[in-house]
Amino acid sequence: MKLQQAILPVAGLGTRFLPWTKNIPKEMLPIGNQPLIALLVDECLQVGITDICFVISHGKESIPKYFSADPALEAKLEQKGKLNLLEQLRRYNDVHFHTVYQEEPLGDGHAVLQAREWIKSDVVAILFGDDLYAGEKSGLEQLCHAYAGLPSGANLLCLEEVPLQRVSSYGIAAIDEIASKDRMKKIIGLVEKPSPDEAPSNFGVVGKYIIPRQTINALAEIDGDHQKEIRLIDALIKELPHAFVYGYVCEGKRLDTGTPEGYRKAIHILG
Repeated sequence: MKLQQAILPVAGLGTRFLPWTKNIPKEMLPIGNQPLIALLVDECLQVGITDICFVISHGKESIPKYFSADPALEAKLEQKGKLNLLEQLRRYNDVHFHTVYQEEPLGDGHAVLQAREWIKSDVVAILFGDDLYAGEKSGLEQLCHAYAGLPSGANLLCLEEVPLQRVSSYGIAAIDEIASKDRMKKIIGLVEKPSPDEAPSNFGVVGKYIIPRQTINALAEIDGDHQKEIRLIDALIKELPHAFVYGYVCEGKRLDTGTPEGYRKAIHILG
């Protein structure tokens, strides 16, 4: 299975970074000489994905604009012989970028649904904007390698072992230990932000997925009015009785850039 498409939901307001994010999307904050969002796009390119959909909110148009071609700038760089910089800019020229809007903040699943009509492949990668891995291989590269050994139509979630006192900040997976092996875990249940006393494990779901079209269709059937928010985890729970759902514990250090503290750590490690 070769992944061809990826959805990057980046519509959040970034309120934890205010007032900086009043005018600049959080995903455009720099890590070294490139923005955070470029690191996620690079993950896609590393595994051969060249069809990428950004889900944004109004005011975040600078995200897709960053990846658009700039012939005038490229001509100036070529004229000045700055070929290294030119090569960095042109590496996005063969990537097909698409943009859709999430008009209201109605949950991560609602954000994914905005890209539903764009999806053409049977399986799609979903990368949320806050999670990066520092290590030999990116998180998505590890998921792709792991997915190759799974049954057709399986769901694969990225997992991280989290301290028990922090499980209430995550979706937590219940694991079938007998059907699991090493880093690959067979998931038999999912609970959104349980208390430590109610958590079925300390394996938390983090923001990278490989999801088949059937799960996207299940997401479309979630009652958003009743739930108030449409969450991706609800579609996965709905699929559990009749679909394969696995989790993979990625190697490397996960960096949560969704908080100022996590962003500072990411700069220190990756910058």
